[in-house]
Amino acid sequence: MPQMGPLLWFNLFLMFILGYVLFSIINFFSKLPVKTEILINKPKLLEKPWKW
Repeated sequence: MPQMGPLLWFNLFLMFILGYVLFSIINFFSKLPVKTEILINKPKLLEKPWKW
């Protein structure tokens, strides 16, 4: 059975890396970003009177 030469292994490696990168890019750009709403009423800080 013939063995794969180093260049064939390198081509196979590049093919899998390219496939992984393309898959990641497609997953990243497939969803629309969700806009977060700006809070109009900021929460008030309640000062607690400490009794020492």
